Amino acid sequence: MPTAKPALLALEDGSVYHGRAFGAAATIAGECVFNTSMTGYQEIVTDPSYFGQIVTLTAPMIGNYGVNEEDTEAAAPRASGLVVRELSPIVSNWRATTSLDAYLSKYGIPGISDIDTRALTKKLRVDGAMKCCLTTLPLTEAEAIARAKGWHDMAGSDYVKDTTCTEPYFWKLDDASRYNTPYVPPGTTLGLPHIPAKRFTVAAFDFGAKYSIFRKLVNHGFDVKVFPATATAEEVMEHAPDGVFLSNGPGDPAALGYIHKTVSGLVPHFPIFGICLGHQMITHALGGTTFKLKFGHRGGNQPVKNLETGKVSITAQNHGFATDPASLERGGAVVTEINLNDNTVEGLRHKALPVFSVQYHPEAAPGPNDADPLFSDFYRLIEQRKAGKI
Repeated sequence: MPTAKPALLALEDGSVYHGRAFGAAATIAGECVFNTSMTGYQEIVTDPSYFGQIVTLTAPMIGNYGVNEEDTEAAAPRASGLVVRELSPIVSNWRATTSLDAYLSKYGIPGISDIDTRALTKKLRVDGAMKCCLTTLPLTEAEAIARAKGWHDMAGSDYVKDTTCTEPYFWKLDDASRYNTPYVPPGTTLGLPHIPAKRFTVAAFDFGAKYSIFRKLVNHGFDVKVFPATATAEEVMEHAPDGVFLSNGPGDPAALGYIHKTVSGLVPHFPIFGICLGHQMITHALGGTTFKLKFGHRGGNQPVKNLETGKVSITAQNHGFATDPASLERGGAVVTEINLNDNTVEGLRHKALPVFSVQYHPEAAPGPNDADPLFSDFYRLIEQRKAGKI
């Protein structure tokens, strides 16, 4: 095995971490964040919500099961860079088609290994997410620190325009059914979603959506027409969907005034379900506000309590901004769920309209399936609206 080349990670506060390079030979600046998931690195690096971010994985060994063609959440990696403690030199999984090293190299994404990711994560928890520079090319510490400081801040950034689709399209049923089929023991139906006989059409906004979201919608009884983030309320209404879905995505939710306007125009007319950035778009459309978290929630182990039922779910999350709960009341909404780690808002619903949202990722890619019933809740909401019950 050839000797790995040196790599360097520099933070805006002047901290520098030396390690070994993998992935592409490149220099990139971005926001340094951490993810606490134990598995699912392929889904993480291909999640468009990580656009502009360099992701530190807290699991100690990464890459042991390689990369395959079926578990990607976008056509290519969307994270800017990857930081790991140890990169496995061996790929051992029957589904693997390549290594993580080769995969990132193919798409120009740099990575650094053999650094103390525990120390880095503790720094980000104490001091907050920071601007950083990751380089696998010859670069001095001073040059890397300067590049980190010179990167624009995540606050105020519109990254949705870099990750959304450009034209409306239909998500095909076979695109959804090929992937993420749960293992079911012989003779049981454990884990299989209930697929209703009647299907509803949903207009799904792509703000940087993961593929698994559309797969879940299809598997829960929806025909999905995907719209770019720039689509207007009038363009959506021309297609007369039964409901509207608002996806996850990257960047600062306060910087997306054109989406706030669109969602405001749709709220009175359709049942709406939003997740992650979609949740924040509903917040702003109802007149609420959002704020930047110190280090965000990123991982597959975030506990969320439903204030209306008392149920606690373990959820998959990836966000750096949150809804101000005090701002929801004036828009006619109430907080339905909170994060048990810091009591931030994790869900809302409108008091009079069939509109609800969650801050987390219920499609569980990667992560637990506790929140899967939310897709069925959305189906029933549309069913009730069509029956004139709400």
